[in-house]
Amino acid sequence: MPMTATTVLTARALLLDMDGTLVNSDAVVERCWRRWAERHGLDGDEVMKVVHGRQGYASMALLLPDRPMAQNHADNARMLAEETADMDGVVAIPGAAEFLASLAGVPHALVTSADVALSGARMAAAGLSLPAVRVTAESVGASKPDPEGFLKGAAELGVAPEDCVVFEDSGAGIAAGKAAGMRVVGVGSRAGVHRPDVLVRDLTQVRVEAVGDGTVRLRVG
Repeated sequence: MPMTATTVLTARALLLDMDGTLVNSDAVVERCWRRWAERHGLDGDEVMKVVHGRQGYASMALLLPDRPMAQNHADNARMLAEETADMDGVVAIPGAAEFLASLAGVPHALVTSADVALSGARMAAAGLSLPAVRVTAESVGASKPDPEGFLKGAAELGVAPEDCVVFEDSGAGIAAGKAAGMRVVGVGSRAGVHRPDVLVRDLTQVRVEAVGDGTVRLRVG
C-alpha cells in the first residue's frame, strides 16, 4: 500500500500496539528468536516471518505444530525473561513521545502481546510513558490475530469498537484490529503488506486534535 495523502479519521479512543508501533525492539526480537530457531533446527528467516505481533507461545505453536502446548507456554516464559533482560538497541519509534503526549485527555490504551514486565521495561528503555490502561499478555486468553485484546481495551475504555482506531505494525495485529471491527493505522514498512486502512512511515505523520464532544480528529499521513 503506498503512503497516502493526509487522511482524516475521527475516533473516541485509540488502541496502541507497542513493539514496532511505539517502540523499535526489532534488534532484540531478532537476536532472541534467531537463537531459538537455531536451538530447534528451524530456518531463522522463516521464523521471523511469523513472530511479529504474536505472543511467543502462539508463534511456537505455528512453528512446532506437533509440540505440546504446555511446552510452548513454558518455553515462552523463558523467552519473555530473555527478552526482558535484553534492552540493547531498544529505541522509540520516531514521533512516539510526542504522539503519546498529544493523547493527554484522550481515551487510549496499550494493547500488547508482551507481558507486564517486558512492556514496562521496553517502554522505559525507549523513554516513553506507559498509558494508564494496558492490556498485556496476562490479560487475554488468546493472542493476536484474535481480536480479544483490542475488544478488551475498548471495553475498559468504555468505547464501542467501531469508535476505536488501532495503531499497529504487524500482520497479526492488523488482522486482530480488523477482526475487532476497528479501523487500523499501519505504522512502518512491515505494516504496508497487510492492508491497513491507512499507512504512515512513523508517528511523526500523525496529528491528534480534540474536537470537544468526546471525539478526536486524527490527521494521518
